[in-house]
Amino acid sequence: MKRYAWYSLFVISIFSGFSGCVKQENYPDVPQIKLLNYTNVFDTGQYAVRGILNISFTDGDGDIGLNPGDTSPPFNAAGLYYYNYVIKYFEKQQGVFKLIDLSPPFSARIPVLNREFPGKPIKGIISDTLGLNVHPLFDTIKFEAFIYDRTLNQSNVISTPEIILKRP
Repeated sequence: MKRYAWYSLFVISIFSGFSGCVKQENYPDVPQIKLLNYTNVFDTGQYAVRGILNISFTDGDGDIGLNPGDTSPPFNAAGLYYYNYVIKYFEKQQGVFKLIDLSPPFSARIPVLNREFPGKPIKGIISDTLGLNVHPLFDTIKFEAFIYDRTLNQSNVISTPEIILKRP
């Protein structure tokens, strides 16, 4: 599951490196994200086996991302900021969405995206493949997501619409 996230984030980091070659944009220093789309991926079974969550982001000072060695507080494994891409998972139970704590979580650590042009604005797309329970107890879910930058600014929170895991 995490292998997909790292691959997607690696591709994004390559494209964001080219951002210095184009006209410089101005964005707020607090990251902003936007839901682009979510897609279920089915195999031959009745339920989706993976979901692909696509978000766009902007950051005015380009300080999104952590180095692998960033594990001291506040980025330590037990800390609130260990994951800088936070994805919350909800199941619809008896008509109400309930937050489900997963282990391991869908959250991930975005690598540093702006090594070549520190302090410069960046924008990009994060495409994350999420492994889903192929035999869910509840077939309607949703996700909420946000990101932190290195100065612990939290972006806005996006939410997917209801997601039906069962094949139509």
